[in-house]
Amino acid sequence: MLRIIIAVVSSVIATTAAAVEFDVIIRNGSVYDGTGAAPYIADLGIREDRISAIGQIPSGSATLEIDATGLAVAPGFFNMLSHSHLSLISDGRAMSDVMQGVTFEVLSEISFSPLTTTSAAFWSYFSNEKVDMTWTTVDDYLRTVEAGGVSVNFATFVSAATVRMNIIGTDDVDPTPEQLDKMKLQVAQAMEDGALGLTTFLIYAPATYAETQELIELAKVVSRYGGVYTAHIRSESNRLIESVDETLRIGREAKLPVRIHHLKAAGKPNWHKMDLAIEKIEASRREGVPVTADMYTYVAGGSGLEAAMPTWVQAGGYRKWAERLKDPEIRERVKNEMGVNTQEWENLGYLATPDGMVFLEFKNEALHKYVGKTLAEVAMERGQDPRDTIIDLVLEDGSRVATAYYLMSEENLKKQMRQPWVMFGSDATAPAAEGRALNSGVHPRTYGNVARLLGKYVREEKVLAMEEAIRKLTLLPAQSLGIRERGRIKLGYFADIAIFDPDVIEDKATFSTPHQYSVGMEHVLVNGQPVVFEGRHTGARPGRAIRGSGWMR
Repeated sequence: MLRIIIAVVSSVIATTAAAVEFDVIIRNGSVYDGTGAAPYIADLGIREDRISAIGQIPSGSATLEIDATGLAVAPGFFNMLSHSHLSLISDGRAMSDVMQGVTFEVLSEISFSPLTTTSAAFWSYFSNEKVDMTWTTVDDYLRTVEAGGVSVNFATFVSAATVRMNIIGTDDVDPTPEQLDKMKLQVAQAMEDGALGLTTFLIYAPATYAETQELIELAKVVSRYGGVYTAHIRSESNRLIESVDETLRIGREAKLPVRIHHLKAAGKPNWHKMDLAIEKIEASRREGVPVTADMYTYVAGGSGLEAAMPTWVQAGGYRKWAERLKDPEIRERVKNEMGVNTQEWENLGYLATPDGMVFLEFKNEALHKYVGKTLAEVAMERGQDPRDTIIDLVLEDGSRVATAYYLMSEENLKKQMRQPWVMFGSDATAPAAEGRALNSGVHPRTYGNVARLLGKYVREEKVLAMEEAIRKLTLLPAQSLGIRERGRIKLGYFADIAIFDPDVIEDKATFSTPHQYSVGMEHVLVNGQPVVFEGRHTGARPGRAIRGSGWMR
């Protein structure tokens, strides 16, 4: 049962004065304001895109009245690691997320801007979205998405890997001083176009080829604009502690906040390292480096088969990767390295084992029969060594092959959730459970990351109090990103609001049947407009591009 303090918040509103007209009135909800405070019963009045009244609103005219009796009323949720960079263009409804109350997509880890022919060609191999990437700058990209109409607000980071590709290509080389200067100029332009900061994905080629000092130099540019550095760190397994240290060093030397994407200790031999990782983060925070993290609410991660192969074989992009794998001598070398629990690269295939790898998606229709099966099952069906199966599937599919890896422990998952500086991100796109999307598998976090938190871990297992979970989904993200007037139910703030039944909210997606919406989210408003009403998407697309502090208007 909800712990409810019945109160009239006289300091925030008015009143018993004459009736005021509103566009929307939300009545009698249990208001969680995003600060972590206990809920209180109140009405909300919305005029245009802002919250204009909180308290007891007398009967008056409104275009729409929503009865929230027995429901939780919260600020709209942030997805702190979204990969809906292209899915927002192909289908701006962002169905899998708004049906969980997400009103803000933070596009990070990778970025599809700024683009050149080289980077556009590289990224085309990593997405099944049928989108022509015709933009070149961050500003162009944000305007393109917004012009197409979206149901959520969104913002983007600029990827160090994308900038690297734009200047020096996809090979494992260090930039010259002149090339580094050009990369810094691209980062500066991206920040002035409205990027929130710098991001990267350091276990994957070509991002992994960047040395620490290169990242520090790019992060220093971001620091001048008040931005953030955030990363899929260089290792989440055997070199977890060293990779946390690297991230903290970047924050200290570049003098900017840092965030660790999908915090985890991957592989059972590494589970014990989570305590030390948390200690290091806490110590850095005490020293004044603003460090945060995000996570998803599953013990299986999502990646591709490139995470089961050494990074040297992937240098130069997919075509060169495939060419090398066709060479019998190189293939044998790759197989040998895949069978070693190395410190040199992130060998998720070794840590998960063939029984702990589940295939999620193929481009080649002839391979769709393997979706939802483990590597062990497919290798047995094909009569192969699992390592040969991995190599052959990459070649046959012409892609990285999206794959889930079972790597984490429930104990660590809960430990991470309890940290006051941890937020939540799906690490996924935002598709609709219809049409062409049904032909491919996805990680269930795509449809259930937030609902799983509020249902399984808050209501059922009581890992967090509801008000604290909501703080981690709302005000904490807004503050960590420097997003103003969002993430809190407060007079004058934008009316991004999630209204749900705390006794019902639950994730439904599974690995075998992933395209299932979560349940329990009754109404969602974005910039004052209902995008979900009585559990159904309204078709409205009031979302906006939100730009960072460096934006040169």
